[in-house]
Amino acid sequence: MHKPLQRKTAVQPAVKLRPLHANDESAFMQALRYSRELFKPWVQVPMSRKAFQKYVLEMNTADDRAWAVTRSDTGALAGVVELRDIFYGDFKNAYLIYYAFQPHLRQGLMRQAVELAIGIAFKRLKLHRLEANIQPDNLASIALVRACGFSKEGFSPRFLKKNGQWRDHERWAMLAD
Repeated sequence: MHKPLQRKTAVQPAVKLRPLHANDESAFMQALRYSRELFKPWVQVPMSRKAFQKYVLEMNTADDRAWAVTRSDTGALAGVVELRDIFYGDFKNAYLIYYAFQPHLRQGLMRQAVELAIGIAFKRLKLHRLEANIQPDNLASIALVRACGFSKEGFSPRFLKKNGQWRDHERWAMLAD
């Protein structure tokens, strides 16, 4: 007897990326209410409606891009992924920034979102390199980039100013090849 053929079914991703728009303001502000304290030491996010509108304008350019991370099952805004300071020419580099909202943490959603952003960076934008600068105490973020294939390149003392203080960062990077 022959075994019946098993068809491989494509697994639907748990998240989708789409450009962040001005009409995401309400969902963003609502998600921010539950996540504000979570972001303070790690990332600066727009904290007012006016700041959000300015952010959207800044992040929909050739130099900076932001995507809303939405859950495939509910459409809820789960987080944001950014490519900042996109350089072309001889550099072909961008800085990767990402953050998730409560209650979407530790579900693998941001890993999928970062992997989708990596695909956009390397395939669509034809970048050569992505870099993520992460504070050494941000173990969840370090685990995420490591799981996505980034390699630690170094340590930058007092590299970026976060929450009013110059903070040390680890430099993690990934090359297209």
